[in-house]
Amino acid sequence: MSSENQYDLVVIGSGPGGQKAAIAAAKLGKRVAIVEKTDMIGGVCVNTGTVPSKTLREAVVYLTGMNQRELYGASYRVKSDITPADLMSRTEHVIGKEIEIVRSQLQRNRVEMLTGTGSFLDPHTIAVDQPERGERSMVTTDYVVIATGTRPARPAGIDFTPGRVLDSDDILNLSAIPASMVVAGAGVIGIEYASMFAALGTKVTVVEKRPAMLDFCDPEIIEALRFHLRDLAVTFRFGEEVVGVQSSERGTLTTLASGKRIPAETVMYSAGRQGLTDELNLQKAGLEADNRGRISVDDHFRTEVEHIYAVGDVIGFPALAATSMDQGRLAAYHAFGETEVALTPIQPIGIYSVPEVSYVGATEVELTEKSIPYEVGVSRYRELARGHIAGDSHGMLKLLVSTEDRSVLGVHIFGSGATDLIHIGQAVMGCGGTVDYLVDAVFNYPTLSEAYKVAALDVTNKIRELRSFGV
Repeated sequence: MSSENQYDLVVIGSGPGGQKAAIAAAKLGKRVAIVEKTDMIGGVCVNTGTVPSKTLREAVVYLTGMNQRELYGASYRVKSDITPADLMSRTEHVIGKEIEIVRSQLQRNRVEMLTGTGSFLDPHTIAVDQPERGERSMVTTDYVVIATGTRPARPAGIDFTPGRVLDSDDILNLSAIPASMVVAGAGVIGIEYASMFAALGTKVTVVEKRPAMLDFCDPEIIEALRFHLRDLAVTFRFGEEVVGVQSSERGTLTTLASGKRIPAETVMYSAGRQGLTDELNLQKAGLEADNRGRISVDDHFRTEVEHIYAVGDVIGFPALAATSMDQGRLAAYHAFGETEVALTPIQPIGIYSVPEVSYVGATEVELTEKSIPYEVGVSRYRELARGHIAGDSHGMLKLLVSTEDRSVLGVHIFGSGATDLIHIGQAVMGCGGTVDYLVDAVFNYPTLSEAYKVAALDVTNKIRELRSFGV
């Protein structure tokens, strides 16, 4: 094979993890190529996942006037008759811009784009197929990074009928805003979409076989979210499981294991994600995926074949764009002997519901189980001038602080801007700071960031009271 088709690294997939792996290797002076399908530049993240769903959320929040209703009344809306075209015009614009950015970054770093579907011919040889043109090319490489991402999982026995029974990709192609919807699954994606459609005025029923939703988060924060969603007329059916869905021209009828039946215009399944590994011919590389299409890796994101790495959603938890980026960078560093620092354990989690939820560090449940003494400081948006100015008073921030050394053990936020605000707490924790930093810091006024100072003063007063008892 000619030297033109030989690379130091070939990355399969151009999502966040693939991009960062390719660019990191290119900056080390390596010859790098990314394999990606024509219509998927930027990967699942840009085209069907993170970017479109979060852009859709912003369009919903703006057009429905959700954050202004406290000031202008519960019936306030920027646009009275919101259509999918209104929502998708913004989404399509952002997707287009993000694709341009991805192309530009790869070009600037001299990463070659190989357009097509990548698959292994052997551990060091990748075939790139363009079936629409009947063409195949082959490249050889010293190292491979698999960053193919995931697709929505579809339970067996469910007929996904266009316009009626949908997954989280299909939801972006609705022709009309449904009057009613059943969301099967109360995970992150299910709750994000349930809250968006509830804000649009859709009557939403969430069905979840577990006894609670988002049980990895702080229970008090999630209870606040549940209360807010109930206020938007969302109905929750916990401890229930969908066993069948009938669809017709009239709509859908969802049957639960308990015998309950729920009529709705549309059903959206949020049943987890499936790794996009079925087209890779992994067996020819000496690899295999599990039943969810995921590839196992070690602490350096290396698979069982030492020159092949995997990063991003295809390796499973935490399956976040932010962590995928660092995984890709660290995989490239390890492959080429560059000094690497392991991912920090202090990583924020963001849920883009309406309103947002975000946290970093430990929950009260985890601290209690580990018998770690702590105290809680709370601030509510209604206590902040900025909360009233912005028309948003239902948010809250919780600080969990060690009563032994005053270190910040966890931060939990519910409300507007939660996914941005969380980084203040993350920075304090990452630098080994204590709650005293937040007490002494001067925050701009008026801002939502002041919630940190209010919560810090609250918790330090509680710790002072404990000290008065000699604790």
